[in-house]
Amino acid sequence: MSVLTSRQNPLCAHLRKLAAQGRYRREAGEYLADGRKLWEEAVRWGAPVKRLITTPEVTVETPAGVERTVVSPQLMEYLSPMESPQGFLFTLSIPRQTPPRLEGERYLALDGLQDPGNVGTIWRAADALGADGLFLLNHCADPFGPKTVRAAMGASFRLPAWEVTLEELRSLLAEKGLPLYAAALGEKCQDVRRADLRRCAVVVGNEGHGISPEVLAGCDGAVIIPMRPRCESLNAATAAAILLWEMGRDQ
Repeated sequence: MSVLTSRQNPLCAHLRKLAAQGRYRREAGEYLADGRKLWEEAVRWGAPVKRLITTPEVTVETPAGVERTVVSPQLMEYLSPMESPQGFLFTLSIPRQTPPRLEGERYLALDGLQDPGNVGTIWRAADALGADGLFLLNHCADPFGPKTVRAAMGASFRLPAWEVTLEELRSLLAEKGLPLYAAALGEKCQDVRRADLRRCAVVVGNEGHGISPEVLAGCDGAVIIPMRPRCESLNAATAAAILLWEMGRDQ
């Protein structure tokens, strides 16, 4: 266990960059998470933790192979991306981003979602409601950014998420014989309550613009969540939760 007291230490610069820069996270192959609850989830599920950073009063058992660094409360406030740090920061290795041959049958795809809170919340719902993985299309919010990881509440340690192109996604699904459906609006869309979603991937679109024309054209069909005529749309995370429920309803 080492003790860190200066902002000038190279580790401080490293941690600050992990919190702020997606490109740096990719180059380092590492990302940052915060809070005791997330730490407990990471340890419970065997996530690839590399380093633990705490304030002096924290009592915690550090797993073998994990380096612990102690910092002052003032330095923790400087390092933590949270407004009210909990005295816990830790770094993890970014998992492999090339999807393996698909083993599951129910997947969710997000098309250009920009809000890390939405991406994390959907990731959490996908894990809870039985999805086998999450695909991110068209530059979604970074799945390994601190806000996304925090909103996922441990789902990022259990359920894989991959950043892919539409062509890569289509190829992966074709190998497994899975159709790709869009959650969209339109007269030709099938009511989600009557669609067979037990073996498929479903796309949820961007918060403001919906599914991009390119992705919509690459889908095998479309489903619609019925709403009152006076309502135009649902929050992306709400729509995703409804779709995930319907995907697992007949299990």
